[in-house]
Amino acid sequence: MLAYQSKEEKAHDQDGREVTDLRDTVRSWEREFGNRNGSQDILRLTYELENANRDDIARGLASLAEDGFRQPADTDRTYAFSVSEGMKGGTRLHFALVIAHEKKDRSDRSSANRIPTEIEDVRVIDDRLDRALRDAGITPTSRYPAEFSSGPKGLTATLHAMQRAGAEVTISTKVGIEERPGRSGRYELGEVRREVTTRDHKVLTAEGRTVGVLMQTRQPRDFMHLLLSGPANVDRDQFILAGRDFLREQFAGHRFAYAVHNRHDLEKHPHLHVIVALRNANGRTLNPNIRDFTEWRVRFAEKAREHGIPIDRQKRIERAGPPPVKRWEWEMFRRMGATAPGNVVDKVMARVRDTPTAPKRQDARIRLEQSQRSVGRVIEMLEKIAKDRSAPSTARDLSHDLSVGLRREYQRLETAVREGRDPIREKGEEHMLRSTPISAAQARAAKETLANTALSVAAKIANPSDRLIFEQATKIIGKVVGLQLDSRVAKNRDRAEAGKDKRASDSLETKSATGRDHVEEQGVVNKSSNNRAVDQSRIARSNAEHDSSEKLPDRQRNQQRDREIPKSIKLRPPQEKDRDRGR
Repeated sequence: MLAYQSKEEKAHDQDGREVTDLRDTVRSWEREFGNRNGSQDILRLTYELENANRDDIARGLASLAEDGFRQPADTDRTYAFSVSEGMKGGTRLHFALVIAHEKKDRSDRSSANRIPTEIEDVRVIDDRLDRALRDAGITPTSRYPAEFSSGPKGLTATLHAMQRAGAEVTISTKVGIEERPGRSGRYELGEVRREVTTRDHKVLTAEGRTVGVLMQTRQPRDFMHLLLSGPANVDRDQFILAGRDFLREQFAGHRFAYAVHNRHDLEKHPHLHVIVALRNANGRTLNPNIRDFTEWRVRFAEKAREHGIPIDRQKRIERAGPPPVKRWEWEMFRRMGATAPGNVVDKVMARVRDTPTAPKRQDARIRLEQSQRSVGRVIEMLEKIAKDRSAPSTARDLSHDLSVGLRREYQRLETAVREGRDPIREKGEEHMLRSTPISAAQARAAKETLANTALSVAAKIANPSDRLIFEQATKIIGKVVGLQLDSRVAKNRDRAEAGKDKRASDSLETKSATGRDHVEEQGVVNKSSNNRAVDQSRIARSNAEHDSSEKLPDRQRNQQRDREIPKSIKLRPPQEKDRDRGR
């Protein structure tokens, strides 16, 4: 991993020093991993028996498998045995039992069926095995100390050790591969037990690998590989500084090393490859899970924003990206092409074409449904504010525009995913059409209304995960609202600073956003303008009229003033009877 890190530039450690000598660094890291112990997954027992027949031993072990190795319901475990020549003309029995939890399939994440490695549990298994052999007419004379091995490699090594001196090894298991035409096989824990007896070294290796796939092992992890990625148009130096600050704060006390890739290739996104020792100087070990990774995304995004990099945390489920492709799937597709299994071809082609896919697993579908419900709650919240007559008019108008735009955008993205297009590359539409200036007080009232409503809606959501997704969605809506309102406040400030007509400004200053929109709809011409030449011509024309009226005799001026003042005022209803009656 250190060599891969340094393929473009030299890596740096937690103290900021360059990693120049890889061999010396590896030896330094290995000293911290010296006391590691693997999980105890396979129990190996060795017995000395009186002269016994191999068939009798196989029959006794089969009866034990039907009754249960540790308790009556424990009947699904894999076991293996071999018979060889023992001491003083007797028979030696090598027996191996998988005490780790064997999963039903590769998606099983439980570990409920694991046998603890306490001495009491080993004695229980020994007593039941001794009783099963005696019931088959076999008398054990002695037993060697119990041994343990770890993981799939430990299982394979145990099978090979039992096969020494040409002894036949019998493997009895319920783990098998379900054949599927046109697709790769699927590992599963079936209902029927099968047995394989062989002296072939390769067959033992293959069977050990098959059983090991579904064995829930607990191998200790010495270090983890972390990837910090940024957009292609980011400032490389600031991105590296943000990653360094995040690592120093998050993994203080742990040894780590990081290196940047794609620093000078501006068309590709830069990323930091980081390796972190999970055990710190005090002996405490990190055990990261999906919640830790989510929290790290948020903290790294905060550090990036402190350095002026607008990065938001993002997961694959949130961006509907193509499925991940493993290295062996790439190699299989490269060698076999169209003759590869159908699921491999679909995944590789989706990755090449960058085609988003709908989630197929149940947990992914649940998260997608949660996101859909959260978007629906946001739209309902905005529509509720838009219809609330007691809310400020600015908040009502903005909520109406947001709800309409969000509903249209959501439908557009759903259509893109359904038709196999990448929603990230879909060009959005502008739905925020309000541009009338508002005051700072109106903007503040609108922000408070939206924030208080979001808090009240979030408090009523019982499911914590649904509430978290809703809060994340409302946080984005809050940013959009802030940008929209601030731009309208700035526009109002520019109008005041430009020295526009005071009376026109005052007449609209006391009006709400809805009132100003209504005035503009009525066709009232604002005498102020952004075009200085137009203002100068209007002022000059007004001054000329004023000067000409002053040159007239007093009698003509009075007659003209009488003509300008109407003798009577008639009030007429508006032409459209239903025009904005509510306002």
